[in-house]
Amino acid sequence: MNATTARGALLAALACVLVGGSFTANSLLGDYPYAGGQFLRYGLACLLLLPIVGPDARARLRALAPRQWARLALLATVGMVGFNLAVIAAERTAEPAVPGVFVGCAPVVVAVLVPLLERRRPRRTVLGGAWLVVLGACAVQGWGRTDGTGIAFSVCALAGEVGFAVLAVPVLRPLGPRLLSATVCGIAAVESAAAGALLDGGAWLRRPDATETAALLWQAVIVTVIGFVCWYIGMQRLGAERATLFSGLIPVAAACTAPLVGTGSYGIPQAVGSALVGAGVVLGCRTRQSPPRYEGLRQLARKQV
Repeated sequence: MNATTARGALLAALACVLVGGSFTANSLLGDYPYAGGQFLRYGLACLLLLPIVGPDARARLRALAPRQWARLALLATVGMVGFNLAVIAAERTAEPAVPGVFVGCAPVVVAVLVPLLERRRPRRTVLGGAWLVVLGACAVQGWGRTDGTGIAFSVCALAGEVGFAVLAVPVLRPLGPRLLSATVCGIAAVESAAAGALLDGGAWLRRPDATETAALLWQAVIVTVIGFVCWYIGMQRLGAERATLFSGLIPVAAACTAPLVGTGSYGIPQAVGSALVGAGVVLGCRTRQSPPRYEGLRQLARKQV
């Protein structure tokens, strides 16, 4: 693992640990309107990201094609607003571990889906590491009671987690991690406001109390601003397949932080699952990322010379 890959791995790991901590913060927002909370979270994050997007941000945004804007809107809808809504809806009829187990399957889905979209075979070591990560995530979370509705919304949450990575791949290069994060946060804030006004009327937004304010600030500043930028930098350096392996750290972080607020415990199953997640990440990241096509041609020309 070279220095670039190592930095990407550290940033992807940090992002997923921060997201795992956000599940604990979500437990403090149970009485706050969903759409209003998402609007405040993503709106504040967008404002905080704007100063660091770079001087040529407007030019890069103007250069985007309509289909790329459509992809960004879909990314915000599926991977951000829709993902969070699916998790909340699933937990109405299912124990929290159920959507967690489904979301934990994201590394396997991405390890298969991304190569298919790029018309190549999945890498064996990445796929093997992904299965270890899934087993570890399931061991950390266990399984809970549910019904058909809970399973359906858990599948939607899995689709959102996969979409957050896969949909970003074609727009990550032209926008870069910071501008991409700011753009999708702005779009998600608008979508949340529209959904809140449509579904909840005037009750979609209210002033949060002290506890809710602290939780929303954590989600906006730490999880979204820092977490999203770190995630997309890591994905840029590792590729979507290997970066998604680190999503197995999300339930590990959630299990570690839950005892801090009295909503869970950390025992032997969580320790064993954490070890499996770590082993899967190490195995999957041992695969060298294929060089771009133009780089391969350049190396071939050097050999011929």
